[in-house]
Amino acid sequence: MTATTSSGSGRRSLSDDPVTRAIAQAHSPRVSRLGALALPIAFLGLFFLWPVGTLLWRGLSDGSGEAFTSGRTWTALGTTVTLALAGTVGSVLLGLGAAWALYRITWRGQAVARALVTVPFVLPTVVVAVAFGALLRPSGLLGFLGLDQGIVPIVAALVFFNVSVVTRIVGGTWASLDPGTTIAARTLGATRWQAFRHITLPALGPGLAAAAAIVFLFCSTSFGIVLILGGTRTNTLETEIWLEVKQFLDLRVAASLALLQVAIVALTLAVASWAQTHRERALRRTRVDGTRAATRSDLRLAVLVLAPTALLLGLPLVGLIERSMRTRSGWGFSNYAALLTTPERSNLPVPVWRAAVTSLEAATIAAIVAFSLGLLLAAAITRARRARILNAIAMLPLGVSSVIVGLGILVTLYRPLPGGLDLGDPRLLVPAAQAIVALPLVVRSLVPTLRSISPDLRAAASTLGASPRRVWWLVDWPLIRRPTGVALGLAFAVSLGEFGATSFVARPDHPTLPTAIYRLLSHPGIENVGTAFAACVLLAFITAAVMMVTERWRGKEVTEW
Repeated sequence: MTATTSSGSGRRSLSDDPVTRAIAQAHSPRVSRLGALALPIAFLGLFFLWPVGTLLWRGLSDGSGEAFTSGRTWTALGTTVTLALAGTVGSVLLGLGAAWALYRITWRGQAVARALVTVPFVLPTVVVAVAFGALLRPSGLLGFLGLDQGIVPIVAALVFFNVSVVTRIVGGTWASLDPGTTIAARTLGATRWQAFRHITLPALGPGLAAAAAIVFLFCSTSFGIVLILGGTRTNTLETEIWLEVKQFLDLRVAASLALLQVAIVALTLAVASWAQTHRERALRRTRVDGTRAATRSDLRLAVLVLAPTALLLGLPLVGLIERSMRTRSGWGFSNYAALLTTPERSNLPVPVWRAAVTSLEAATIAAIVAFSLGLLLAAAITRARRARILNAIAMLPLGVSSVIVGLGILVTLYRPLPGGLDLGDPRLLVPAAQAIVALPLVVRSLVPTLRSISPDLRAAASTLGASPRRVWWLVDWPLIRRPTGVALGLAFAVSLGEFGATSFVARPDHPTLPTAIYRLLSHPGIENVGTAFAACVLLAFITAAVMMVTERWRGKEVTEW
């Protein structure tokens, strides 16, 4: 029986009451939210959990003893940890000064400088590796240093990639510190160094720990850099996995190595999560606007601390462009003209421009998929009761190397499935693998902004009779419009340069631009190498343009990166 109430001579149902309708709307979306969650969970299950789970099960059941007792495995493990530690220390030392200059003080042109520092993080690993190789080779701009062999180029490239991570995480923490205690210490006679050492540095501890853990995670899973700069001289766990599959055709040992790699990454991810939690707690306790206008002495110091970062980020790109212009007959654009033709005496069956089109198509699809699924997951994480479980599921791809994702897809999906379903088309698998890699970054970009939306705004709109869809359009969308643009651009840039997973799932006759570059570099000939450098410049230009547009679109949204 429907309850009714009288109003003058008319009678109306309680279901017509705005408050009652708002309460009903607050409970009814539960089923629709579960339905919306089914799509990203199914996608993760098909293209991530099943492939990776199958691969790890093989590592547990087949050949594990052979891999774990091999001296080659433990050498690769030691190299992985050594490179990750060196890259982390270098990134923290260089990024600490940049964090102060870009986030603690304010000055004209700061937004552009922040964008330029951010761009290297999303540059394709192939481009960065080739750039450092061109810079340090005997004929390069810094060839006189004799650093083209060994681990120095690899560590420098790792720092190049990750200094922006330290800058953003530590910079966000630094900008929120109360300057009062530092001012008081300086008033009592402490020098700038003493105030920094005894007051500022301990306060930055949670941010530094979070940044170091995340950078260590990224450094320990840097596949393309080690493969190109290290060649066969320097092997990490990831390059060993690649060699076992591509050269030795031994999936059993590769699966065992993947198990070891996942264990290391899982431990690192746990430390990163712990450090990030402590950082967020510290920010909630002390968050203020601690920035101030830069003085002349601040600007002089900012130039000094930013100069090493500018050299590290700028010189490799200059060396890359310089090398791309070098031909047999001198300087010119013939390497760029070769992008339009099929290279002779190479193992690349299509012109480079065709590989670029394939990359753009795959990255566009991957970005749309990652953004759509990431938005659904981010909305669920900010509203669900068990948000930690959903957040852990969304972050799982971040804790697994893209090499393992690609190898898992190769093992499980490159064959007909039960019922005759065939997913082995690279036009499907390449965007799917790239979307898996980009999905956690999309979620991390959107969750903080969605969490910052007051539930009272949604409740007020519902009380006034707005449907859930209209509440989202009127309340949520105006506040997340800029962050969604940032997330979409980030997903596109990451997908465009993805190399680890793509190197396993892309077919030789349908290469992406990163895989085409690697194939050109692996084939001797000055024309092939020159074309590869020109293709790197093209890929770097596209990625940088996307990120510059994204940074201009970025407002003062909250971010976890």
